[in-house]
Amino acid sequence: MRGWGIGLLILMVLGGQVWSFVDPVQRPYVIGLVMLVLDIVGFVSGMRAARRGDMTLWRMIALGRMCAIVTFALLTAESFARTEYLWWVGVTVRLGAFGFFSLAVLLAPAQRMRGRERVAFFAETTAVVAGGFMVVWYFVINPAIVGTTSNLAWIGYIGYPVGDLLMLLAIAVTLLRGSIGPATGPKALLLAGMAAYLSGDALWSGLESQRLMSIRSPYAGCLIMLGGLLMTVAPMRVRVPEQKPEQKPDRTARPDLRWSHLLPVAAMVVGGSLMVVVTVKENDMLPWGGLVLGLITMAAAITVRQVISLRDSRDQIVTDALTGLANRTGLDEAIGRALRRHEPYALLLVDLDGFKLINDAYGHAAGDIVLTEVAHHLRSVVRAGDVAARIGGDEFAVLLTEVTTTEQAGAVAQRMLTMAAANPVRLGEDTLPIRASIGLTAGDAEDTPKELLRRADLAMYQVKRAGTHGWRAYDPAMTDRRAEDAALSEALNAPDRDLFVLYQPIVDLTTGRPVAVEALVRWNHPVHGLVSPAQFIPIAERSGAITEIGLFVLEEACRQLAAWNRLTYISVNLSPRQLQEPTLVHDILAIVRRTGIAPSSLVLEVTESAIVDQAAIAMLDTLRGHGIRIAVDDFGTGYSSLHYLTRLPVDILKIDRSFVAELNGTPEGSAITEAIIRLSHVLHLTTIAEGIETDEQAAELLALGCTTGQGFRYARPTRPADLDLTDLEYATRQP
Repeated sequence: MRGWGIGLLILMVLGGQVWSFVDPVQRPYVIGLVMLVLDIVGFVSGMRAARRGDMTLWRMIALGRMCAIVTFALLTAESFARTEYLWWVGVTVRLGAFGFFSLAVLLAPAQRMRGRERVAFFAETTAVVAGGFMVVWYFVINPAIVGTTSNLAWIGYIGYPVGDLLMLLAIAVTLLRGSIGPATGPKALLLAGMAAYLSGDALWSGLESQRLMSIRSPYAGCLIMLGGLLMTVAPMRVRVPEQKPEQKPDRTARPDLRWSHLLPVAAMVVGGSLMVVVTVKENDMLPWGGLVLGLITMAAAITVRQVISLRDSRDQIVTDALTGLANRTGLDEAIGRALRRHEPYALLLVDLDGFKLINDAYGHAAGDIVLTEVAHHLRSVVRAGDVAARIGGDEFAVLLTEVTTTEQAGAVAQRMLTMAAANPVRLGEDTLPIRASIGLTAGDAEDTPKELLRRADLAMYQVKRAGTHGWRAYDPAMTDRRAEDAALSEALNAPDRDLFVLYQPIVDLTTGRPVAVEALVRWNHPVHGLVSPAQFIPIAERSGAITEIGLFVLEEACRQLAAWNRLTYISVNLSPRQLQEPTLVHDILAIVRRTGIAPSSLVLEVTESAIVDQAAIAMLDTLRGHGIRIAVDDFGTGYSSLHYLTRLPVDILKIDRSFVAELNGTPEGSAITEAIIRLSHVLHLTTIAEGIETDEQAAELLALGCTTGQGFRYARPTRPADLDLTDLEYATRQP
């Protein structure tokens, strides 16, 4: 139906143009009737488009068409009644039409711009309009003023050119912002229609001002009808938009039409050429008034724009394009200024924890959103005189001025961590908490930017090694353990490494009877002896050795379970790095077959942060389809999302030891643990409490509805030869 309507409009306009060429006498009436039909259809289609797409744009266009309809009615009535009042009202209403057309495309860009970008845009637009004003002044306004002596009739003659300038402003805005879209899209058709209408109306006004009969020129009327047609078809092509994920507007985007940047220069060329022509032909100061005014305005606008361009170029050198923060160069310059001014200062180095996992799971676009949010939080925490910078992929730095103690800097670091924790990032249906490790150091007059960053990096690395998502101040006593960690990594990848597996019972809290065990890897270093898992597991993750280690632990645990043949199941940890291996499912199923255990007797423990990747979820779902159960370890400390949890292939939630440690018989102490237990009941999941150390904790867990747990209260991790399950069962029954 819409296609038929557009076809009929095209035929009507073509017929009107042919008629206007054939019959000059009837030309004004033909043009008027064609435009009336186009305005009526344009108003209706504009209001409909406002319900489908950009409400502000198309509603403004519709109001402009309504003003044109009212103008036609008023001027038609004036031609019969010969009432000057109606003519003045008609001209005023027609100016309102131009105003609505201009506002339609001016409001949206102006709302999206900020600061110097808005000033630069205003300067570019002013330059283009000033050039148009010079042409209109010389060919239309000046002749109207000179040639009209009756009352203020000349105001009516210049009213239309003023409307043309408004239209030119709207076109310049659209071109300079590069927002017209595809060539056949609604906005592109609207722009083309406004340009054709502007050209026809300007030609018509020029002929009128020169006392030439505009009806003798069919070209002006044809351009006006063509413009009206395109402006009518534009809203008719607006479709109901498809639902897409919400994206933040890119305020750094610039126009795709590279030639549009030449518009201000072209306007200056037009203005300068006109000045030369007038200088040669005229010897009258009247035209010079407007011409000089326009040229001065245009030159000033271009100058402002050039200054803004220079500052933007400078900003590109010292500013990070993604976040708008300073970059490494900008940070070095800020440190240099603080040194020259002998100001007390401190440097904070902020590194995001688990950022690579977010990039791998959600893509780099999601990672950019996280980085932008972090930058926003940093701005909200630091003062105006401080400098926040992004100096690496997921690494930020903050230079605090007028800070005399590490305690003051530490307070800022804590505010950053608190702000980040309180404002997780929403990605689709998932909520990702932002966690960071922060190292800080105070500066003095002898420091260099490189030395400051070295100290802050050393303090930050200490936080990373501890895995606490916190902050630490630099201490001269700190040891740079990166070389030591590198040596451990080399030893950990050696073929003769001494790895072995310990087992910790998982018991029924009502009877103390062991129902399962958890397999825990240990490493006996040839020089350092037993190395804590908290130290070597992160190293194994970074080096990739964790994949081979994880499969070794799994096979050892499955063989031990087959040898015991009396427990319900055995629990083995899977690392996030293992879940990135495409052969993981095949390797696990092969071990299950080799050891002869039932798949249902194996539980694989994964952390929340390890299963944000869809590929990892698919792997776990496949394993679960073979009968292997999945447990979420340390639940509540990772990427928690209740809605996300309902879609995960999970059977067991393990309550983190930090929540169990809070149990003290009070509602406040048990709030989180109780919430996890209730959630698991609703989702039909089993809960296991970790880190039980006292009888009181075990009793409170039972009262809350958790019947299974593990911890030093029952047994420490031990070798299988030293683990007598019968004795353990008897011991846990004693008072």
